[in-house]
Amino acid sequence: MEHITLLLAIVVVTALVFDFTNGFHDTANAMATTISTGALKPKTAVAMSAALNLVGAFLSVEVAKTISGGIIDETGIRTEVIFAALVGAILWNLLTWLLGLPSSSSHALFGGLIGAAVMSAGWGSVNGSTVVTKVLLPAVAAPIVAGVAAMLATKLTYRINRNTDPKATAKGYRAGQIASAGLVSLAHGTNDAQKTMGIITLALVTGGVLHPGANPPLWVIVSAGLAIAMGTYLGGWRIIRTMGKGLTELRPPQGFAAQTGAATVILASSHIGFSLSTTQVCSGSVMGAGLGRKGGVVRWSTASRMAVAWVLTLPAAGLVGAGAEFLTQQGTWGIAAVAILLIAGSGVIWKLSRRQPVDHHNVTSDAIDETPVAEPAGVITTAIAAVTPPPTTGIAAAAADLKATIHSPAPVAPVDPPTPATV
Repeated sequence: MEHITLLLAIVVVTALVFDFTNGFHDTANAMATTISTGALKPKTAVAMSAALNLVGAFLSVEVAKTISGGIIDETGIRTEVIFAALVGAILWNLLTWLLGLPSSSSHALFGGLIGAAVMSAGWGSVNGSTVVTKVLLPAVAAPIVAGVAAMLATKLTYRINRNTDPKATAKGYRAGQIASAGLVSLAHGTNDAQKTMGIITLALVTGGVLHPGANPPLWVIVSAGLAIAMGTYLGGWRIIRTMGKGLTELRPPQGFAAQTGAATVILASSHIGFSLSTTQVCSGSVMGAGLGRKGGVVRWSTASRMAVAWVLTLPAAGLVGAGAEFLTQQGTWGIAAVAILLIAGSGVIWKLSRRQPVDHHNVTSDAIDETPVAEPAGVITTAIAAVTPPPTTGIAAAAADLKATIHSPAPVAPVDPPTPATV
């Protein structure tokens, strides 16, 4: 610890700030369905998730090692590169939180790291095979696998209980949903908290405090676990609303199936060191559960917005990271400018979020216009609705008048009697 310089200390603090934003950005992954179905009250749900995220941070370091020694070649990488990468990741996290989009904090971090490394040392500093096998392929496969698993689980659940009273089984499903939500929170801690551990370990390696390939020190594990737990307890209510109500309407059996499928995929990936996006996994599970119930509807307009955010996350965070690294290369004033831009950008986003606040009081309310609850009508539906049919009452009245005219004798005009002639 005595070898940590001021710059390295700033990088460590910035990494913990990213971990904090990761916590409130991803609270929805575990608790959105639990809150939307009424299984837990909002504040109780986020408190439970925070505690289990902290526990999960101590269960594994495989993902941390993937990030600290796999994504980029740490040889020749300066500490400023890590700082620039974190700036790109934090700003993207805050922007997507403002929009209520459950984008990937993991991919924001990877994008910022890759962009900053390329700006500093060129494309040769990025381990392309690791990026493909442990980042890109899981990003594509994990939400599909989780979605299919949740859809099949939902169909099976409804088929098994097709002859039972839904009210009689609702209590049991809510209990199961609470347990599965806890499992997702635990899995989230084993995966996402490790990303910050990995980035801090990488910074310590670049600063000469640790040797390459070293495991995260205990103080790094503890601080990363506490930061993500505090962020989780704060609650990313905007994204919880999108996941819980904006994507599909979930019932307790669907919530249970979605969370169980997501937790299984996340835990399996953490065990083998795949640094996947828990956001994408949980979103895929929610959509799969929505499709698994007969009559269930997925709001594809919201899903498409999420997909666009997923695609843009890596390149957008990479561009910001590269720009930040360009400034840090200018010396002390460049590092100071990046820090000022980070603080100013975060302040502006926070100020904008106060125009229409979402918190635990109104997260399940339909009165907020931020996320449409109903799927917008398509072009054909809108065109049909715009055609005004002729009033049926007017047609019926005209037909009745015509019929009366045909069947009634025509009125005869009265004839005046002749005037007697004067003789």
